[in-house]
This record gives sequence, structure tokens and C-alpha cells, in this order.
Amino acid sequence: MRRVVHFLLLTILLASPLVAQAAPALPAGYTRWEAMVPMRDGIRLHTVILAPADTTLPAPILMERTPYGTEGWGEGPRFATAYDAFIPAGYVLVQQDIRGRYGSEGQFLMNRPPAAPGDSSQVDESTDTYDTIEWMIRHIPGNNGRVGILGISYPGWLSAVAGYHPHPALKAISPQAPMGDAWMGDDFFHQGAFRQSYGLEYAWAMEASTDWSKTPNVSRYDTYDWYLQYPSLRAMAAAVGADAWPTWRNFVEHPSYDAFWQRHALMSYATTPLVPTLTVGGWWDQEDEYGAIASYATLERHDSLHRSFLVMGPWNHGQWEAEPATALGQVQFGRSTGADFRKDIQGPWFNFWLKGTGDSAFPEARVFDAGSNEWKAFDTWPPKEATPTSLYFHERRQLRWTPPTAAQGFDEFVSDPAHPVPYRSRPVELTYDPRGSRWRTWQVEDQRFVDDRPDVLSWETEPLAEDVVLAGDITARLFASTTGSDADWVVKLIDVYPDSLAGRSRMGGFELMVAGDVLRGRYRTSFERPEAITPNAVLAYTVDLHQQAYRFRQGHRIMVQVQSTWFPLYDRNPQTFVPNIFLADSSAYRARTHRVYRSVKSPSHVSIMLIPK
Repeated sequence: MRRVVHFLLLTILLASPLVAQAAPALPAGYTRWEAMVPMRDGIRLHTVILAPADTTLPAPILMERTPYGTEGWGEGPRFATAYDAFIPAGYVLVQQDIRGRYGSEGQFLMNRPPAAPGDSSQVDESTDTYDTIEWMIRHIPGNNGRVGILGISYPGWLSAVAGYHPHPALKAISPQAPMGDAWMGDDFFHQGAFRQSYGLEYAWAMEASTDWSKTPNVSRYDTYDWYLQYPSLRAMAAAVGADAWPTWRNFVEHPSYDAFWQRHALMSYATTPLVPTLTVGGWWDQEDEYGAIASYATLERHDSLHRSFLVMGPWNHGQWEAEPATALGQVQFGRSTGADFRKDIQGPWFNFWLKGTGDSAFPEARVFDAGSNEWKAFDTWPPKEATPTSLYFHERRQLRWTPPTAAQGFDEFVSDPAHPVPYRSRPVELTYDPRGSRWRTWQVEDQRFVDDRPDVLSWETEPLAEDVVLAGDITARLFASTTGSDADWVVKLIDVYPDSLAGRSRMGGFELMVAGDVLRGRYRTSFERPEAITPNAVLAYTVDLHQQAYRFRQGHRIMVQVQSTWFPLYDRNPQTFVPNIFLADSSAYRARTHRVYRSVKSPSHVSIMLIPK
């Protein structure tokens, strides 16, 4: 028999079906209900409401919208930790299935682009958010008329979209690791290179099944072998039926950065912070680091009212949500960075905008330096005091602060698509393997596992005489050639630990990738219009390694690695120019010789931004 409070709520929620849930693991003093919330086109969205039983104190509403299902949300210790700054403050907490997913009606469309400006006949994630907020402030008892939205990854993108045409009651949003631009640097492509294992497995889970948790069925535990058995992307797609999935068809039909991807990119429409915005990301986010950095930079250009703020921590994808985050892989942070964020940053920030408590003296940017294990605050990001400095490639695999003086010089290697460099140590488990996967920590793996590969080039400094403090942009400028007509260029900036570390002997000589990314050579001059590479021509390639805040300690070395495969996370470039790699025949895949030049006219280098020590 329902309790009286449930019956009273049923009478005020109009025609929405509201069902009391038996949930003994809910936070103390909270009750949970579910409702089907109507949208402007008649579609109803499944919504879970977790509210304080005592409605005498006006409470703000904090919502997350998700494509991943709401089952079990609001229950258990992980939820209590994730919301440890909000539950004691008496927030109403809401989670909603977006249209076409799980309990919600309608049709699901991956990263549904916004309707054209002024087109009131169409619906999108922004209008669905607006309609949900309108319903909540009218029908959830005891709310104070202020709503905040947060989320991570896809829900992070949904949080950002909520601010596109915000409801007047929406007072704060926090896009966290948002899928900002799935072609340029987030989930599906990086600077033209297709993220094969993630793109295939994510589309498989989202669109070949109605259950996100269903694991793609592959025949090999080591997916390196499974992907390698297919001589081309086309053969792989045919074998698993990928051409039936809408997202895979988008990959095939739009391999370049055309109007399709540009229209989907968050930064093309969410350009002005219309409500206070706290953008959050992780320096080692294996899925969406780019979205946080790029979307913040876009908002900052139009932030005349100082509503946009940035937090970047030493995290992988979403690690800050409910974990202590005292370490990532073998890298120790010396403190609970997750608790730091939730209680000292996120909680006070939302409390100010939604409850009116505290003050507005928030730093513009708070970033964690994993070299010194310190949080740092800046008035601008990147810092105004940061100075661009370059590290140049030299003979005998040396990395120096001065340009090369030799008239000629290069290092070379053979890149063979039949023997690609693994992106992490094998075995390479499925991305979201329920038996366990190292996907979440691959970016902080010891890079010595590729040191003996002849198709990986390395240059490193002498042991540093003093600390070097990086804060801001990292860009590689390669002067290179290939005997083929296309090539990928992978660049990694690495902190090489001393051979002997007091108290941490197992970390001696550890090679930590501080930053790394890839450029597909056909896009060296334009991401929209690919063009063949002239064989054996020395050409310039700019590889964006994004940003970091990191102190290279005295006695450490700085290393740069260059390679041309990162498999199976990235598909193999055929190294023969073809109009569309997704449709390429296996005969196009050829071994080629690549050269990286280090001379007066062709000074390959990595540019970093340094601040005073």
C-alpha cells in the first residue's frame, strides 16, 4: 500500500503515471518516483525523480539526461558518493532517458543535431530539455524554481546542449567530458584518423541492440588479432553487418570533415555561455578530452559576462564522478582528487547558482598538475604568462631546446599495415569487456612496451637540470616524407622517470605519455578536402596534441615518439591514397618507408607552453 506522501504526489502530477519504487538503498530521507514527461510533439520521456521527503524547504533541481538507461539510478554507495555534495544539501535529483532510449518513447538519433534557428516545428535535445524543465518546476513539489544540469560523456554533450536555448529556470550547467566534436578529436575520429575499435564497438552496442550493456560478439580475446584478420575496413564491416547501423553508415558516407560533422559539432552552435557553465575534463580521458578543451575555448571567446569556467583533472573518462581518484594506473596523485572536485569545486559552484549560498569568487580555470600533484588556479587558460618554447629533433635520437644546424638529416622507419604498432600492451581486450579491460588506463601505460619496435622513433633530452613546467597548448610540427601517397603521423610527448626512485623502485625508468595524438596525412592542408601526398616529398605536418598542465621534474627526461600506426584503436592507413578508406580494397594496403627530417630547412619539433617554476 502506498504511503500518503506518494498518494498526494500522484494527485498533483496531472496525468503522468507516477509509481512508488521500493528502494531500500536510497539515500536517507529521499523518496523515488518515475514519470512519463510529455514533450511538445506528444512523445513522452521516462524520468526518474529522487526528492527529499520533507518538502518544506525549497530545493533546487539537478538533472542528468542519458542514453544509457536509468535502472538502479539513485541507489547504492556509488550514487551516494557521486552526489555526496548534493544529497546533504537537499537537492531534488532527476535522471531522464532521452527519446528513443530505454523507457522513453520516440526515435533515437545519435548526437541529434539542433533544429534550424527559428524552426519551431522540429524537436531536438534542447527542446526536450526545455519541455522537461517546464514540467519539473510545475509538478515537482517543494522546488525553488532553479534547475541545474550535469553529465559526463554523451550526457555531458546533452548538458551543453541544454544551454543552447535555455529555459529561464535553467541557472547552471556542467558539461563534463562532452562529446564535443566526434570527428575532430573525440569519440570517432582524431584529426581524420578513424577510431576503429571504439567506433565499431560503440555503434555495435548502441545500434545493433536495444541494450547498451550487451557486449559486441568477437571471436578473439585479444582484439588486436580479431581486427587484424580483416584486410580492410570494408571487409570487417561486411563480416559483422555494420552497414546496417546508422552510425557506421555515417562513417562511410562522411569520412572527411564535411557539413555533416560540422553541423553535429557542439562548438558550431553552442558558442556563447547563456547560463553559467562549468566545463570539466580529464587530462587522460581516453574518449573525450578534446570536447572539454575545445568547447571551453569556444565559449571563452564570447564570455563577456564571465560565466564560463574550466576544471581539468588528472583523470580518465569520468573518473571524478564517484571514485577517490588517488591514482590512475601506476601514476599516484598523493590525494583524493575526485573528492577534491566533488566537494570543493562542483558542490560549491552549483550551490552558488542554484541555492544562492557562498560567493562567486571562482577561479577561471582550475587544473591539476600530475607532475607536482598540485591543483593550480589561473585567471585565464592557457595562462597569460605561458611562453611558447620548442623541443627539436637532433641526430643520435637527441631532443634539444635549440634548432638543428645540420644541412641534412633524417630518421626513417618502415610502416607496414600488416604489422601495426599496438596502442597498448597486449592483449587488447574489448573496450567495455565485462570480464575487465585496461581501456580506462591505456594512456598512462608505460610506453617502454614499444621501445624495441623498429617502426617507432624516439628522441629524448638529457636528464633535466631543473624543473620544466608545461601549462597550455602542445603542438608537433613534423617535416616528413613517405614513399607512399598517404600516411598517418602519431606523436607522443613522454615523461621518462629516473632509473632510481626513492620508495617507488618499480617506477624506475617509467615512460608516461603526457600527451599524444594522430594526424591522417591526407588532411595536412584541409580537413574538409583530402589530397594525396606526393611520394618522397618533404612536407610539413601539424599534429595537435591539445593541452596539459604538467611539471617535468629535475632528473627526469623529456621524450618524443613518432610512429604511423596505433592499432586497433585507429584503423590502418592503406598508405596508398584512395578516395574513401572505408571502401578501400585490400590491395591498397602497402608497406611504406617514412622519414622524419631534422635539418636547418626541415626542423621537426614539438612546441610547448612553459610558465615560471
